[in-house]
Amino acid sequence: MTKHHEIPDHISDRIVELCTSSESVSSLLAADPTLAPGDAWTRLYGRHALKSAARTSAKANGIATLHVERQAEDRLELAAKCGKWGPTQPSELFLQIYHDALCTLEDDPLHAMVSPSLMGSCGVVPLTVISVVPDIVRHMSNVIIRAEREVFLATNYWQDSVASKFLTDAIRELDRRAGKRGTKIVMKIIYDRGSPKQLFEPHYIVSEKEFTGKNVSLPHPSEIPNIDLQVMNFHTPLMGTFHSKYMVVDRKIGILQSNNIQDNDNLEMMIHLEGPIVDSLYDMALISWHKMLDPPLPSRNTPAAQGGLGINGSPGISDPARVPPSAGSNGILPEPGAVDPSAPAESSDPTRADILTGPSTTQGVTHPHPPQGHPTGQESVAGNIQHPVRSTALNGAADLPAEHFLTKGEQSIPQSQMQEPSPPDNLLPQHNADDPHYDDDIAGEVARVQTAVSPKLNGETRMEAVTRLLNHTVSPGFEGDAPECPPGEEMTPYIAHPAQEPFPMALVNRSPHGAPNHKSVSNPQNAAWLSALRHAKKSVFIQSPTLNAEPLIPAIRDACERGVDVYCYICLGYNDAGELLPNQGGHNEMVAHNLYRSLSEPARQHLHYFWYVAKDQTKPIVQVRKRRSCHIKLMIVDEHIGIQGNGNQDTQSWFHSQEINVMLDSETVCKAWIDALRRNQNTHVYGALVKQDGVWRDKDGNEAEGVIGVDPGDGWVLSLERL
Repeated sequence: MTKHHEIPDHISDRIVELCTSSESVSSLLAADPTLAPGDAWTRLYGRHALKSAARTSAKANGIATLHVERQAEDRLELAAKCGKWGPTQPSELFLQIYHDALCTLEDDPLHAMVSPSLMGSCGVVPLTVISVVPDIVRHMSNVIIRAEREVFLATNYWQDSVASKFLTDAIRELDRRAGKRGTKIVMKIIYDRGSPKQLFEPHYIVSEKEFTGKNVSLPHPSEIPNIDLQVMNFHTPLMGTFHSKYMVVDRKIGILQSNNIQDNDNLEMMIHLEGPIVDSLYDMALISWHKMLDPPLPSRNTPAAQGGLGINGSPGISDPARVPPSAGSNGILPEPGAVDPSAPAESSDPTRADILTGPSTTQGVTHPHPPQGHPTGQESVAGNIQHPVRSTALNGAADLPAEHFLTKGEQSIPQSQMQEPSPPDNLLPQHNADDPHYDDDIAGEVARVQTAVSPKLNGETRMEAVTRLLNHTVSPGFEGDAPECPPGEEMTPYIAHPAQEPFPMALVNRSPHGAPNHKSVSNPQNAAWLSALRHAKKSVFIQSPTLNAEPLIPAIRDACERGVDVYCYICLGYNDAGELLPNQGGHNEMVAHNLYRSLSEPARQHLHYFWYVAKDQTKPIVQVRKRRSCHIKLMIVDEHIGIQGNGNQDTQSWFHSQEINVMLDSETVCKAWIDALRRNQNTHVYGALVKQDGVWRDKDGNEAEGVIGVDPGDGWVLSLERL
């Protein structure tokens, strides 16, 4: 690792002070809503950034600085002190990664893109979506129409499309509902649509004419009189892309996803977050907005740790009996952003909707109607089925570690609901942009979406239903060739997690860096990924459209040489034209081939590289064909630490773009993800690269159709043009 790739390795007393403070950008705006978040940040942390820069300069000039080396146990205790974990207890691995992420704040706390006092938190994940873009915006639209007072939506790219129509229709429906109950909604939308204006004003407010025009097609204010809509276009010149994709609703619900708002052929991932972690997302959203919010957000005085925003601005605790003893008579915790440590960490009530678990109904992951042939309470869950994983390399040798890893997944939805999600004589209609069918809760959404990928009475098979879903708006008529999947292998686009106690979470983000160099490596996102590979004991799973970041390659190599199994699910040919430009790291084929060649023979057995293969296919399809691609960004470490969000494992995400990611510590959630990753793609069955040279070949020894090859040479541009 070159000198400018070095990441600090200790937490200073000043960082501890910032993390344990009760102050944050959001707390300052709660006191003064006319304050711009950028000014609030400067007031809290700007002076520290200047002092830190001075210390760095002094060190570079040879001036001695005091640095007391801490023992590993002390470092973990310090990291534990720097988070508001509530009733949860972070694992040692979580604290090791969190410690290393905190170290990067020494030079400038803005690396975190969240107030340090809100970086470490806790919460729950009621729902995960691993599917195509329409399924993700289906859930987003349901969350939008249920909003009570405010919606903050961010995406890298917004394009008028079927995907955007789900959301614009939901905005109009929200307006109708708000008008009926006599409330006013405040909505902020931020995206990055490149504009010359950003050379002079990176954060510029978009005019009504521009955001209602044909490229974006948001509703005109006259169409939505009960919604106060403000739109921002943000980019840090030259290369600091706003690559973030998230939504915060009523300061009670957070959505963090991999997809933009546009139509494409990608498999994507989204998680729905609730609990105090939403305060962290809210704070990050304010910092990203930077300018004064006009009008201000109604939730500024109702943090998620107090229940979030309820109807007419009241705290969202639905049952006063569930208010913890230390709360005041109004049900509000004394410190904004904090969790009452005396609140019980265990509860026998699966429907509780309190300040720890959030407001959603998560009990309804079971069958919404009595399943035929399965008496209520006597059905087995899908996770108890023996999974025929069938993970093999094309040279005929089974990838036994991959098989073992994938069978550790657990699914909470009963098998009967997989096979019969709604009554056969009354199938739930699909929620579509031109024919909306909104649901009251997550349970209803799960049943409706699972119905869409189930066999129909007209003779359609389960795999044909999957093909129909994957084709959606961009690949009509494209055929699948995969065999029918056995019971226990059904595609499950919506993964409803059972009622949970909160678990530790942290935001591990990176701020945008516009300069065309690779100096911006020290940030929580990069440090967390590197630390995960460094401290993993058993396994690291990575799914990303691209993988070529310079600091990441040796970290993967070192983990494999140490005996850690590293699983890489990467999309063949993803953005080859961009990745082959100078200083971008190279295309996926080249990286995989060179990585295998660099490993010792024993270490090579610990690297499990796969090209993404869609659920209805038997071979990888090069991304430039735009038929079956994957855009998921995920890391799972030792089967209980998950890092999910916006960041790719490529040069742009590592060195330039603003990325938002959440790290969580939950074996239950991670095992549900592993189960869904197996169910919702055929990567493990047909996508393995040959370990000897890191190349995918079919049973006849042929490489995938249309690939550039491991050595692009001078003719790669012509190869892409022919496709």
